[in-house]
Amino acid sequence: MEGVVGEGESYTLVVRKPCFGLPTACPSSLPLYLYLRFANVPFQLDFNLVFPDSDQIPYIESGDYVAYNNEKGGVIERLKRDGIIDLDTELYSVPEWISTKAMLSSWLADAITYELWVGSDSSSAETIYCSDLPWPIGKVLFLKQVHSVKQQLGITKDNAEQKGEEIYRRAGIAYEALSTRLGAQDFLFENRPSSLDAIFLGQALIVLQALPEMSVLRRKLLEHGNLVRYVERVKTEFVETGPSYSVPHFRADSSSSIPKKGPSKSSKPKSKPKKEKTKEEKTFKRRAKYFLATQLVAVLLFLTLMGRPDDVEVDLDDDDEGYD
Repeated sequence: MEGVVGEGESYTLVVRKPCFGLPTACPSSLPLYLYLRFANVPFQLDFNLVFPDSDQIPYIESGDYVAYNNEKGGVIERLKRDGIIDLDTELYSVPEWISTKAMLSSWLADAITYELWVGSDSSSAETIYCSDLPWPIGKVLFLKQVHSVKQQLGITKDNAEQKGEEIYRRAGIAYEALSTRLGAQDFLFENRPSSLDAIFLGQALIVLQALPEMSVLRRKLLEHGNLVRYVERVKTEFVETGPSYSVPHFRADSSSSIPKKGPSKSSKPKSKPKKEKTKEEKTFKRRAKYFLATQLVAVLLFLTLMGRPDDVEVDLDDDDEGYD
């Protein structure tokens, strides 16, 4: 590992909430959590519950340093470029490294996105992203995200079935290749953890624990016993023994549309509990009103666009009728 964390240096990892027995069930957040655990980097967890459509989450911060998910390559690549944490320095020249990375970041990433928002009953995605939001804001933002995912994957009414079959076919090929690559090893490359292990395991834990039993993607993963054992072992060693956390409550002041820089509030000592509590209540009310107002505006704009088919074609087909 390059760029060893300095003594006394503290990191805060901001992710989506814990659920389904995982410290976070977000497919972008859990791989980063595992990457830090593999690197043995000390960090504390903080949770963002109010911006399901933010592409900045997850992010990591320490003092004035902050790395966001929507930067080129995501947080893991940013940590590598900045020389802070790089588990892959000796692996770039290994055969199959590039092809495995491409497979994880395209075929399997598309598959879990499709399964969460389109392929299954979508209840898992609603729990992960929208269940803490006031109704109907959560419902409308959920439907908006379903539409966004369909656009991202190129899914229309005419090609929905063919696209789904293609996504599952590629996922099956990817799992077969990963099963062969892993064999009887503890990790995918050189028998030690890397960023690719973190990416795959983060995805696989969500597939096995968050998706419903009828999930096609879950069924395809369960066909490979060595991959399932690999996931269960890492869960025992690196997830169940990770940083302690409690299930967070809805807190509109826990974040803003642009995540804060510097240490999170939860890491600051509170010498005057009663006074601090009064300030937090005032901040909560003020920011909650601002949040609700901005989200209501977003809802109105979305509904306006839905009513203008000549300008924007919104595909809310039969898959979404359960959320009318």
